[in-house]
Amino acid sequence: MSEDFSINDANEALKNGFDTLVSDLSPYRPRRKPTWRDSAMTAKALQSRVYPEIKFIVPGIIPEGLSLLVGRPKIGKSWFALDIALSIAAGRICLGDKEPEPGDVLYCALEDNARRLKNRIRKVLPGSAPWPEGLTLSTQWRRLNEGGIEDIKDWASHAPRPRLVLLDTLANVRQVTTQEGYAQDYKALTDVHRIANDLGIAVVALHHQRKVDAEDPLDTVSGTLGIVGCADTTLILSSGKGGKTLYVRGRDIEEAEHAVEFDAATCRWRILGSADDVRRSDTRKKILAALLEHAELMRPREIAEASGLQETVVKVRLADMLRAGEVLKRGHGKYAHPSIGEALPS
Repeated sequence: MSEDFSINDANEALKNGFDTLVSDLSPYRPRRKPTWRDSAMTAKALQSRVYPEIKFIVPGIIPEGLSLLVGRPKIGKSWFALDIALSIAAGRICLGDKEPEPGDVLYCALEDNARRLKNRIRKVLPGSAPWPEGLTLSTQWRRLNEGGIEDIKDWASHAPRPRLVLLDTLANVRQVTTQEGYAQDYKALTDVHRIANDLGIAVVALHHQRKVDAEDPLDTVSGTLGIVGCADTTLILSSGKGGKTLYVRGRDIEEAEHAVEFDAATCRWRILGSADDVRRSDTRKKILAALLEHAELMRPREIAEASGLQETVVKVRLADMLRAGEVLKRGHGKYAHPSIGEALPS
């Protein structure tokens, strides 16, 4: 705008319908500096506010906001992500019985190529049904600090019902820096965390797990705690002696550990139930099998040796099974299978 642009000129321009006038004049408007009062409120004022319930992209598993899907290499994180993407875009169930709300999905498969993606989708979606138009696939994406955030915004603005963005993997899109530390890790996810919450969608970044075990599952996430500190939800796929599990912890979701299994035929993950319940069920089956096979009174140590379980675990489970009538006890600390126990001497 020229320096001699007058009020009369502005009035004349408004009469002529110049839409750009407001933007032209905006640099000349006085700007108030923000203060702490802009984001503060009283408890009484907060009491009367009404907020919508947290939306779950995958019921009970992935809420809106930023989530991390963490696991060791080759455990099947990409299959997990692809199945969820296809389920949301095609309007079908996933993880066994989860029914997500249909919508549009952006899957940045940055460690794949188009041929591999096509082969994978063929395995997850067998048959001749058309593949979902609502799933956008990309094998290249700009880093978040180099335009990647703007690209996500652009996709979401053009998608009819944006629901989910998958970044596979985080290492391929996060800012490259020579510095390490909590602050750097936290800052690397700040912008994508903000856009997920502003748009009311879920962004899930796939990430690697450390080799070492830890008492707190979050301590196994690669990098500093700045990564999990910035994320709203962390999901950890892991495999151990008790089988494969999906551990979930977040700000808007109840902490849980699910027993899961991967079906190699369909290339899909399925939640079996609570990990504790599944472990108890497996332990119970092994104890009953050992008692039935030996067809004699057995002490906990003998059951443990026959079943491959720890003696302490066997003792705890036997107490539960005895109360439930699933085993019989004879004499001092000897147990038998209920189908043959009555015929055995004490």
